Amino acid sequence: MAAPCGGPGPPPAAAAATPGPSAGAGPRVCFAAGAAAEGPEEAPGRRQGKVTVRYDRRELRKRLHLEEWILAQLTALYDCREEEIPELEIDVDELLDMESDGARSARVQEILVDCYKPTEAFVGDLLEKIRGMQKLNTPQKK
Repeated sequence: MAAPCGGPGPPPAAAAATPGPSAGAGPRVCFAAGAAAEGPEEAPGRRQGKVTVRYDRRELRKRLHLEEWILAQLTALYDCREEEIPELEIDVDELLDMESDGARSARVQEILVDCYKPTEAFVGDLLEKIRGMQKLNTPQKK
């Protein structure tokens, strides 16, 4: 079993690389408040911590449903299977950054320039679906 952070035992790199009974417990991050020391008595500033980022789950779920809808619509527009769709990148965050629906519409039309089917209905529906969404590139603090 690996020793706790700062405790006796192998150095942290060796402890992480050595499989053992605590291998499924997950990684630990030790934060030191000064120079590295061998024992817990010598480093009272050490503590265990976890690094986490929280996103709004509801917004993530909305984004997932939107991406699935976009994929289904592109499959129908290009009249092919998902694997055969030309490589397109419809960046929802980029669209949300734009000032107007006109600019958003023009950008999506530019991306879909090679599509031989009419795209106006898709673009209108897409703009309606992203209205009110939030960007996901920054985590929300709770």
